[in-house]
Amino acid sequence: MSILTALALIVFIIEAQIPSLTIPGIKLGLANIITLIALVFLGRKQAGMILAVRIILGSIFVGSVGTIVFSGTGGVLCYIVMSLTVYRFPPQQLWVVSVLGAIAHNTGQLLAAALVMRTLAVFAYTPVLLISAVISGGFTGLCAVYICKYQKWIKK
Repeated sequence: MSILTALALIVFIIEAQIPSLTIPGIKLGLANIITLIALVFLGRKQAGMILAVRIILGSIFVGSVGTIVFSGTGGVLCYIVMSLTVYRFPPQQLWVVSVLGAIAHNTGQLLAAALVMRTLAVFAYTPVLLISAVISGGFTGLCAVYICKYQKWIKK
């Protein structure tokens, strides 16, 4: 668990330093690969603990109070959706779980933004975030699928 937590934190911090080249606020969510791997190999409780530590320490290291609000809200919704769906799909379709989690994450961030800004206007950004969730969730999910396949091969 500690190794996966450290990996998730490192990936989160590195990705936070990369400026968004296209649309502001959209990131790949590469640290979610670690959450997916933890769900598959360790279980829901351990994956949740890894995610919580990543969000708290990542927010401290990145140095933004907003990070804990947006990452926390998005991360919790993402975790709930992925926890409910991870065992409903075969391992080779882990990317579907990731896409559903990414959609939930972006929904959580929109809800947090609406509460913080006290306006529903932020929901105009929904189509853009849904498209980015499908793309980024699919990518991170495929990465997790290949890592899980490789991990199973190592155990043999």
